[in-house]
Amino acid sequence: MDSSTLINVADFERVAAEKLDAATFGYFAGGAGDEVTLRDNVDAWRRARLRPRVLVDVGEVSTRAEVLGGAVSMPVLVAPVAFQRLADPDGEEAMARATAAAGTVMCLSTIATARPSEVAAAAPEGRRFFQLYRFRDAGVTRALMDEAIESGFEAILLTVDAPRAGRRERDYRSHFAVPAGVTVPSLDAALGGNRPVEVHEVFAQVDPSLGWRDLEELASECRLPVLLKGVLAAPDAALAVEHGAAGVVVSNHGGRQLDRAAATAEVLAEVVEAVDQRAAVLVDGGIRRGTDVFVALALGADAVLVGRPVIWGLAVGGEKGARRVLEILRSELELALTLCGCRSPDEVTVAHLQRGPAAAVYSGR
Repeated sequence: MDSSTLINVADFERVAAEKLDAATFGYFAGGAGDEVTLRDNVDAWRRARLRPRVLVDVGEVSTRAEVLGGAVSMPVLVAPVAFQRLADPDGEEAMARATAAAGTVMCLSTIATARPSEVAAAAPEGRRFFQLYRFRDAGVTRALMDEAIESGFEAILLTVDAPRAGRRERDYRSHFAVPAGVTVPSLDAALGGNRPVEVHEVFAQVDPSLGWRDLEELASECRLPVLLKGVLAAPDAALAVEHGAAGVVVSNHGGRQLDRAAATAEVLAEVVEAVDQRAAVLVDGGIRRGTDVFVALALGADAVLVGRPVIWGLAVGGEKGARRVLEILRSELELALTLCGCRSPDEVTVAHLQRGPAAAVYSGR
């Protein structure tokens, strides 16, 4: 299908639902339990209302920003998503090329269907972060990190909200299974040899004993910045910085872990306040529009990550489809900046939000 005829993320999701088999679509689209958090993530951004400023010279507007000391075309990064070859045969390598062409950062999942070195080779000019689960086997974890570092990845996103897998009931109903021909290098290393992927084995490899001292050791030993992914509480954000994290990712795992966990938009402001400009603050969960990105910036985020939207793009049109989704989000953000009287993301503040539930706890930027 010609993805250029699709005009927003919802269009891509609709077509992806038609193109993918039901079980695979449900794996990517679904959440935990009753999917309350899955829905709340999207709805919380939509509840925010904007307060444009007028008579501002917006003859030249740029979406360019800086994330962890490097330039990006927009404060929209590609989130880590597992099993991308289920969406497109080229999987993570196609996603890397699309992300590099869009001028932003790709975050590669530990549960990827391509190795960090393969993703780097597919788009050597692109910026890349590596999302890390700490496995019970410390040797496998170290080998994954070393390969990412040697392959030019720029940061480690240590994910801490998944000591066990959430109860994803769509997968139970559909009997979702990873096809025998799809392999995951990290699991091959952890379990020994090429073998069919059993989904229940993934989180069985994750070390549930991870603690603050472990973060401190990782941050002190790793030559890359380490960000803590999966933070929803201000005290945890403060502790992350105190224990050496270069940033936090406000995340509830896309509503896939603990159902009824708070929506990320609802807690972002208090996390920003706790971090108090000492580290980067990123956020994911429910971003579907450029206006959602604008709201996140107004609440103090440095950038957002998007997962499902680019997976829908990949499923619909491969590399071109994923790039098209990123271009749509960039264009929507540019329009929101223009109409709100901001010439760049740096000019977005909480003053551009109507006071209400999303902004009530924000104390200043």
